[in-house]
Amino acid sequence: MFITSIDQLHRYSHLHPGFKKAGNFFMLADLQALADGRHEVDGDAVYALVSTCEGKGQDARLEAHRRYIDVQYCLSGKDMIGFRALAQCVTAAGAYDEVNDVVFFEDSVCEWINLEGYDCAVFFPDDVHAPLAGDGPCRKIVLKIRV
Repeated sequence: MFITSIDQLHRYSHLHPGFKKAGNFFMLADLQALADGRHEVDGDAVYALVSTCEGKGQDARLEAHRRYIDVQYCLSGKDMIGFRALAQCVTAAGAYDEVNDVVFFEDSVCEWINLEGYDCAVFFPDDVHAPLAGDGPCRKIVLKIRV
């Protein structure tokens, strides 16, 4: 997991070439004009999910993905995201959902991240995260990069 600004994502292309495409998307797209839903960047290799929702507060669940890196960016409002390393998780809250590429955990969060402004949080498959843990409205983009 790491935090960076959306205009610096391209600098991480040595970790994965999808970061360059992600950075280009954030810099070239009119982010505020994007409708809620899925937006293609590079087919299933890189795509964006835009959503407007209320924070879940304490009901936010830890989750992990096997096939995608998450780049989480808050367009408006504030997002608080919980974090815990996958290796530290003990209690899954069910089986891995292959279709939706997600597994949830009952474990507690060990670190909190406040996401606002130009910052984005990047979560790899071994980074368990609890998005939308803040209170109040949030409009965000989760850019998915296939590993």
